[in-house]
Amino acid sequence: MPLANNPKLILLALLTLLLTACAGVEPQDYAGEGPSFRIEEYFDGRVQAWGMFQARNGEVRRRFTVDIDGTVEGDRITLDERFHYADGETDRRVWEIERIDEHTYEGRAGDVVGVATGKRYGNALNWQYTLALEVGDRTWNLQFDDWMYLTDEHTLINTAEVTKFGFRVGTVTLFFRRADAATASGTP
Repeated sequence: MPLANNPKLILLALLTLLLTACAGVEPQDYAGEGPSFRIEEYFDGRVQAWGMFQARNGEVRRRFTVDIDGTVEGDRITLDERFHYADGETDRRVWEIERIDEHTYEGRAGDVVGVATGKRYGNALNWQYTLALEVGDRTWNLQFDDWMYLTDEHTLINTAEVTKFGFRVGTVTLFFRRADAATASGTP
């Protein structure tokens, strides 16, 4: 019987296509990639970052820099982030992150709703959390799906899909550079 004449086969084919289209990348997919990204090593010390937020249509809505001071004590990582926006606004977020096991991290910050969770394999970390963002006189709970990729011992690239109620609001892109990178490369 031809496929066109069998509604059950057509439905099965459509469901299979839908399910495979929904399958995404998993942190384990990067297990063999290097260099190995361990946030407790990368963020131990000073790190600078440059970033932007793009609305879902691609328009750059906000540009910013971040100065980060990281301290590590055992399995606990503290990141003191100071944001400087192009419009002159400043903000601060202090992360308390705990390494749970070889691949799993949990984190908390004042504007994070609940617990952030992260999975690390190879050169990648997938970090997921809900951020309570003040927008005018309202607070929006936005979901962040962060992917961080270590490209060399000094450089980290981060992209985050931002959603609300499952709909894409925009994308955050960040480039991190360890403060000791200039010294290591001989750059003044």
